[in-house]
Amino acid sequence: MGRVKRPGTAARQGTAAGGAAARAARGAQRADATVAARGAGGRAAGGWAAVGRCQLLSLAGFAVTAVGGLVVCTLLLLPVGVGFPLLPPAAAALRRLSDRYRSWTARWTGTRISPPEPLAVDGSGSRRRRAAAVLGDEGFWHDLRWAWLEPWAGGVLVAVPLALIEYGAFGALVQPFIWRLVGDGNWYAFIPVESTATMLAAAVLGLVFVAAGLRLAPRVLDLHARWSRRTLAAPHSTELVRRIEHLADTRADALDTQAAELRRIERDLHDGAQARLVALGMTLDKATRLLDTDPQTARELLLVVRSTSERALQDLRDLVHGIHPPVLADRGLGDAVRSLALDSFLDVDVEVRLPGRLPAPVESAAYFAVGELLANAAKHSGAREVRIRLAHADTVLRVTVTDDGGGGADPSRGSGLYGVRRRLSTFDGSLTLHSPQGGPTTVTLEIPCASSLPKTSSSSATG
Repeated sequence: MGRVKRPGTAARQGTAAGGAAARAARGAQRADATVAARGAGGRAAGGWAAVGRCQLLSLAGFAVTAVGGLVVCTLLLLPVGVGFPLLPPAAAALRRLSDRYRSWTARWTGTRISPPEPLAVDGSGSRRRRAAAVLGDEGFWHDLRWAWLEPWAGGVLVAVPLALIEYGAFGALVQPFIWRLVGDGNWYAFIPVESTATMLAAAVLGLVFVAAGLRLAPRVLDLHARWSRRTLAAPHSTELVRRIEHLADTRADALDTQAAELRRIERDLHDGAQARLVALGMTLDKATRLLDTDPQTARELLLVVRSTSERALQDLRDLVHGIHPPVLADRGLGDAVRSLALDSFLDVDVEVRLPGRLPAPVESAAYFAVGELLANAAKHSGAREVRIRLAHADTVLRVTVTDDGGGGADPSRGSGLYGVRRRLSTFDGSLTLHSPQGGPTTVTLEIPCASSLPKTSSSSATG
C-alpha cells in the first residue's frame, strides 16, 4: 500500500512538503451494479432497523400469498373465459409486488436483482391476446413461482429473529409479573419458573434471546437477499439476450472509440510532428545552400533546425504519452495515477491498495478515467482537494475519486463522465456518481478484473 500527497501551490513554489493524507469515502453503490456486493445501506442496517425490516417482510408475506392466490384463481378461470380479463391486471399486481421486493433488497443489502422484461399488459389487443401475452412471458411464471415459495421459505427465514425477540421480551418483561399467578407448571424455555431465582434466570435468558434476535436480524436479511436473488432474478434467457445486446453495444462503442483515437493520432501527427519535420527539411536545405556563401546565416539556420527537431521530438513524446504513458507500462497503475496527481494543480491525495499488476487494457482504462475525473474537478467543480483511492478485492478494481467542490455534477450535461462510462462499459465496468448540490462529489469506478502480475509499483510515499 502506498500513498502520495501532491504538494500544494505554495509547496510547488518553494518546498516539496506534502499534506496530510485522508481516505476517500466510498460512494453509495450503485447505479447499476456489479453486482452483488454489499452496499453501504446494508452494512449500516443493524439491530432494531433490521428487525423492523424483517417485520415488514413477514407482513408483506401475507400480501404475496394473497396476490399469488389471486393469480392462480384467474388461471383456473381461464377455461370458462372469466379469467381472460382478470389475468393481465392480476399479473401486473404480482409484478409490482415483486418489483417492490427487488427494491427493498437493493436498498437494504446492496444486492441488485435484475428484473425481467416488462409485462405486455397494455390496453391494446383483445382480452385473449393480452392474456396469451402474459402466459407466454417467462418472467410472469418466475414471479408466480416466487409468490408461492416466498411465504414458506423467505417468510419462515425472517420469522426466526422476530420469534427470538418476542419470546425473549416475554421472558424479560412478562414472566417477572405473572410467575406467582400461574402457579406450578410454569416453564420458560428449559427453566421452571417457580421462585424468585428462577424468575431472574428466565429474565436473563429472555434478554439473551432478545440480543440473539437483534444480532441475527442483519444476517437474516442478507440470507433473504440471496434467496430473493435466486427466485426473483430475470430468467436465464432474458439475461442472455441482455448480455448479447450489451456486448453488441460495447463492441460498437469500442470500434467508434478506436476509430476516433486513430483520427486523433493522425491529426496530431499531421499538424504536429509532421509539420515540424517538413519545416526542418526545408530549413536544412536552405542552410546547405548558404553553407559556402554565408556561413554565419547557415549556422543560425542550423540552430533553428536543432530547436525544431527538439520540438518535433517533444510532440512525438506527447503523442506516445497520450496513447499509452510509459510510466503506466513500466510502473503500473498506482505510480501512473501518482504522476497524474503531481501534474495536477490541485492538492491530490492518492492511496493505493493494489496487490500487483492488472491487465494492461484495464490499467489503461482506469488511468485515462482518473485523468478525465481530475480534469473535470479542476475545470468545473471549483475543488481545491481531491482524494483518490485504488483498491482491488474480489476480482474487482475499485477506484474512488472524491473532491471538495460544489457538487451538482450530471453526466447528461457533458461528455466527460459519459465518455468514462462508455470506456468502462467495454470491460463490464460501472461508474457511480454521488454529487449533491454543495458537494462533495464522489465518483466510484468498478472494473471486473484479476490481479495476475507481480507488484512493481512503488509503495513508498513520494512528493
